[in-house]
Amino acid sequence: MSRGQGPTAIAARLEALGETPGLRRLITRVSAGGWFEFYDLFMTGYIALGLVHHGLFDATGNGLTSIAAFTAAGFGGMFAGTLAFGWIADRAGRRSTFAWSLVAYSACTAGMALASGPAAIDVWRCLAGIGIGVQIVTIDAYISEIAPKEVRGRMIALSQAITYTAVPVVAFLSYLLVPHTPGGIEGWRWVALAGAVGAFLAWPLRAGLPESPRWLAARGRLAQADEACAAIERAAGAHGRLLTQEKSPAIPDSADPGPRGYAGRALSTTEPDPPLLPRPRGYAGRAVVLSAFNLVQTVGFYGFAAWVPLLLYKSGVTFIHSLAYTSWVALVTPVGPLLAMRVADVAERKWQIAGLALASAVFGLGLARAAHAGSIVACGALITIANTWFSCAFHAYQAELFPTHARSGWVGLAYSWSRLSSALTGYWLAFVVRTFSTRAAFDSIALAMLVAAALIAAWGPRTNRRALETLAPERS
Repeated sequence: MSRGQGPTAIAARLEALGETPGLRRLITRVSAGGWFEFYDLFMTGYIALGLVHHGLFDATGNGLTSIAAFTAAGFGGMFAGTLAFGWIADRAGRRSTFAWSLVAYSACTAGMALASGPAAIDVWRCLAGIGIGVQIVTIDAYISEIAPKEVRGRMIALSQAITYTAVPVVAFLSYLLVPHTPGGIEGWRWVALAGAVGAFLAWPLRAGLPESPRWLAARGRLAQADEACAAIERAAGAHGRLLTQEKSPAIPDSADPGPRGYAGRALSTTEPDPPLLPRPRGYAGRAVVLSAFNLVQTVGFYGFAAWVPLLLYKSGVTFIHSLAYTSWVALVTPVGPLLAMRVADVAERKWQIAGLALASAVFGLGLARAAHAGSIVACGALITIANTWFSCAFHAYQAELFPTHARSGWVGLAYSWSRLSSALTGYWLAFVVRTFSTRAAFDSIALAMLVAAALIAAWGPRTNRRALETLAPERS
């Protein structure tokens, strides 16, 4: 049987790959740059204490020399990167976009490490954020497009399990370096330089990656899509596999006129459980729901990740002990993605997202009331596991809900609100800590996660084990 080159045939070949060691190796290569992206992303919370300790920034102020401004600069750049540049991956391709964004944010992080004052540090951090923002949505789009529907969530979780190992690394490097000045250079600068240099070294792992065949087919480049698909089949150990009618997944014809509702035509007729509330219509409706979700979820996710060291410090925990506590908590970071790999495609993703957001809120309230080192570490570890598992679920989820020809752009639009929210969260938490207490800051973080859970529970469609072409048909 001849392998077709049309979009439907390309999708069918990708769906028939199965989960093989070769496919996992391919995902690992894609995740190499993502590792340093996560290192850079989570570095904020760990080097923040160093910036305060060395007198460069103020812990709870609201001016240009505040940690809130430093955090806002990074996430502001990510907002621009995801909103304004997410569409580039839909025009230029997945492979070239995440390769060049890797170089861009690495160079800018190096610039930040060498900057002399708060203003220059903020500018370089903002520029680095642009590259990081592009990288995040492009990796999600790429993996969702090459992974078979039966293991799509698992492959996203595998990628995140790899990239989240960066968090304990940056945490312990910060613990070792930030309180000191090795070679007469402030420790936080060494931490930033280590991530920038490592990202440059990861470039060869990205070389030779095939372009997304689904993206090529959606752009009408069918011969190149066939070649890219063959390369992925060889890498996955499935080269030459013949598709039979029984093995081929049910993929809608490429002439499908597109979505007629929030879930698209095919899904709306087969989904067994209707939403709790009426759904918005079309892809714009999906973007609205996911934008609102991202606006609040990041308050909880990065509120805990980036502000726990400073909140502990402001609560009376010493500088060294705050770094030590969070370093031990960081050790469990990869546990969430490993758990996600077990159930990603078994338990429905929308309910994973809602349930884990609730769990994060509960554990956060516990952390706010923890009084001893053991309880602080335990609650922090539980929050970390819940949040990283949550991250695996929603990164897979939002990439599934938009069509291939515009996936990165739509996801970037929705995800950009999480970056804007992160930029403003620092100012909000600094205000709450100054005006009320650290406990009130934790309570507001928990409330945000409760709202995130409600949004997905009310309006989120079911996505597990459904082909991308069914969940988000291409427009004719």
